[in-house]
Amino acid sequence: MLNLPNILASVRILLAPLLLFLLLALKNETNEINISWLNYFCALIFALACMTDFFDGYIARSWDQKTKLGEILDPLADKMLILSAFLGLMMIQRASVWAVYIILTREFFITGFRVVLASQNISVQASFAGKLKTTFQMIAISFLMMEWAYSQLLLWLAVALTLYSGFAYILAYIKQNKNNN
Repeated sequence: MLNLPNILASVRILLAPLLLFLLLALKNETNEINISWLNYFCALIFALACMTDFFDGYIARSWDQKTKLGEILDPLADKMLILSAFLGLMMIQRASVWAVYIILTREFFITGFRVVLASQNISVQASFAGKLKTTFQMIAISFLMMEWAYSQLLLWLAVALTLYSGFAYILAYIKQNKNNN
């Protein structure tokens, strides 16, 4: 069912490749567009996409519009956005290859883990650590796009929180599995 939260997640899916395209345009030194304006535009696109992430979840919960499609679209849109941002930032040499590798490896691993669990009708809810991880990833991406001070520190803080939330997710599954047996 295509409701407002699913439309917002779909918008995020469409904004992800646009963001990557714009980030890669920053790599082209013969750009006719002022680089700082392109930085601002990338940050604006990213901010809009982040807002759709907040509002699709909020609306789905508060208006009781959760759907199976939304359960697929929302995490897909999140991963596409983060993937686009970090790959683009890595390719224009604003983000460490190792930081991006660690973050994306965790994201793919936990997504695969959740798919396996879902196939067994097991659900492990997103934790506070996961929400904090996402928030710090988004903050780090914003700082990297704008080339602001402390962007590298924020990136590595996001890496640490990404690893922590991945371990917390696995531990939550182990604890839930012990309680069910």
